[in-house]
Amino acid sequence: MSAGGYQLVDFGHGRKLERFGAYLLDRPAPAAVGVELTDPGAWRTASARYGRGAGGWQPAGALPSSWEVEAAGLAIELRPTLSGGIGLFPEHIAFVGWVELAVGRLAAARGDGEPPALLNLFAHTGLLTLVAARAGARVAHVDASKPAVVWARQNAVRSGLADRPVRWLVDDALGFARRELRRGRRYDGVVLDPPTYGHAPDGDPWRLESGLGALLDAIAGLTAGSPALLLTAHASGLRPADLLDPVRAAFGAETAQSAVVQRLEIEAQDGRRLPAGLALRWPAGRAAP
Repeated sequence: MSAGGYQLVDFGHGRKLERFGAYLLDRPAPAAVGVELTDPGAWRTASARYGRGAGGWQPAGALPSSWEVEAAGLAIELRPTLSGGIGLFPEHIAFVGWVELAVGRLAAARGDGEPPALLNLFAHTGLLTLVAARAGARVAHVDASKPAVVWARQNAVRSGLADRPVRWLVDDALGFARRELRRGRRYDGVVLDPPTYGHAPDGDPWRLESGLGALLDAIAGLTAGSPALLLTAHASGLRPADLLDPVRAAFGAETAQSAVVQRLEIEAQDGRRLPAGLALRWPAGRAAP
């Protein structure tokens, strides 16, 4: 992001200090447990601090109900939520170039002049959906949270992309993928950011370790040949095999042999990197920083 968008100022003691536009936020960061701060004085200037056991955002009223930042040339609305999120995962910025390159390659591979079709599951507030749409893709944006989908559509309007071919869908990822398969729809690429655990709209529980294989099986049925695939996972303690094995089982070891697993991380202003999980991208394409 630009200097006016996002910056990881410091992290340590189980916390991270991040600047989002005009506001400096102090939030939990389990990956920073046991890490020492490098700029203790900066924390005293935080606009607000989030603590799950301290009544949420403190001091009350320190943050506006919403504000806007620039991310990857897009206008993204942020809001302080009860869960401590604000509507943007900064670690996803690293994959903007990969998505843009993938859309271009998929368009060339089609050879029919039609825009490539991209499926974005667990699509949140739409950063990578909007990147793909701006690059020329037709996108199915799927999230189980209706407020998140409404939020994403508003980001499209803010970014001047409201007229792009995006289907905004409130649905369970696995259920949607299976229904699309029965409908005979096919996609050229898939982006997914499944949670470690959660619940589908019907209340069924979701856990990454037990649900990822079935979801990837459904996605494999929606694609053909060598689709573009970006899988990000924020769970702590993941090994590369935890992503590679189910991808190879779903798509075939030979087909998925070019898949690359890398660490999800955010670089602080002092050059240190805060771990945020793992990502698998295939084909490798442009390397994320």
